[in-house]
Amino acid sequence: MSLENMSNAAVHVALFPNAGMGHLTPFLRLAALLVDRHCRVTVISPQPTVSMAESKHLSRFHSAFPQVSLLPFHLLPLDASTANSDDPFFLQFEAIRRSCCLLPSLLASASPPLSAFVCDVTLISPVLPITESLRLPIFILFTSSARMLSLFSSVSRFIPSISEMDSVEIPGVSTIPRSCIPPLLLLPNNVFAKILLEDGPKLPKSCGILVNSFEALELNPLESLNSGKVVKELPPVFPIGPFVPCEFEKSENEEQRNSSPLKWLNDQSPGSVVYVSFGSRLGMAREQVREIGNGLMKSGFKFLWVVKDKKVDREEEDDVEKVIGVELMKRLKSNGLVVNEWVDQSDILSHSSVGGFVSHCGWNSVMEAAWHGVPILGWPQIGDQKLNAEVVEKTGWGIWRKTWGWAGENVVRGEEIGDAIDEMMKNEGLKMKAEKVKETARKAVDGGGSSEISVQRLIGEWKKMNDSC
Repeated sequence: MSLENMSNAAVHVALFPNAGMGHLTPFLRLAALLVDRHCRVTVISPQPTVSMAESKHLSRFHSAFPQVSLLPFHLLPLDASTANSDDPFFLQFEAIRRSCCLLPSLLASASPPLSAFVCDVTLISPVLPITESLRLPIFILFTSSARMLSLFSSVSRFIPSISEMDSVEIPGVSTIPRSCIPPLLLLPNNVFAKILLEDGPKLPKSCGILVNSFEALELNPLESLNSGKVVKELPPVFPIGPFVPCEFEKSENEEQRNSSPLKWLNDQSPGSVVYVSFGSRLGMAREQVREIGNGLMKSGFKFLWVVKDKKVDREEEDDVEKVIGVELMKRLKSNGLVVNEWVDQSDILSHSSVGGFVSHCGWNSVMEAAWHGVPILGWPQIGDQKLNAEVVEKTGWGIWRKTWGWAGENVVRGEEIGDAIDEMMKNEGLKMKAEKVKETARKAVDGGGSSEISVQRLIGEWKKMNDSC
């Protein structure tokens, strides 16, 4: 081992994700990135998980990285009536936040002692007093775009009047129209809004913010955040993405990898398939699901469609034919593959037959599409997704139908969906831009790339903190 690697090995970092695959996935990819740079890593895993997908993901990660300490964090019981939400993900968020009082003994017993603690951006308030009492440097992993970070970090300035504003002006970034502001942020008593309002102003108390993005993709918001234009007291923002998909995320064995949907994709022509997925977080109304089916048939393109009917994957009990309808399902089978099970998205996006991605624009999905150079038809559903869709649209490797609105606002008809898919799949300009984004994404994480330099600077900060203890 080189002197540099020996020095990195002295760095011990604990990672603390929140609920949901959208939060867990970037944390585990960050863990893999740090292990590859010879850091010691501990992952604190809230138990029980909110979904079976998370549980399986953690198990496969632990098998692939036995050198990472995986500490179960058993949650205190939560009275759901006190959380002002019936959403299983927000209930888990609240359970984790309220259980943070159990963290001190877990952190204090770490061996060797921790150099730094990286927590999810939605856990700042309950964790900050604990790390301060332990004199443990705290860093934040922001699991969305730098553009969304610019809103999150400054939102407390707008909250009192945000429900009456037509737009929000972010200094040094841009104007964000009301239609792109996460809808739950406009509901003051909502769990999501309360977390943002409580945690956003405390970002300056952290030692740094990690973002799964890269300079070539989001140069303007990153420069504005780091220059103090957005929030003067903000700590350094480290763009260290895109987080590279890991081998452990692929199908567990060769037999599974040779089953559908990968086997089906192997039989399709290069660039001929539309991949349709709206993430692991939210189900769609069945009327809208069926309009998507009609749109896919109208487009005439082959497709791989991951249908989600419920909010968490353990609830996906209904047969896919029941969700879509027997007659429509018969038509769909003639031109594509429909599944309602967890799939490895990176496996699919990396496949040569996939030529376009109909996506909700969750940030993990956006970054995976960037990594593999796949054009996007953005259809934001909730949260930060319109801001993420703006990043895709402005970079020129995707399109976004703004009139489609948020989830449930409108029923988008199949004819419109089919036309938009046709535009995405036939647009050579999108394909060229997507390939360029892929090149810049991979250059960012290579030796000498902007994100690799940022990673080394971050580890260097941890070494200094370790030496000063």
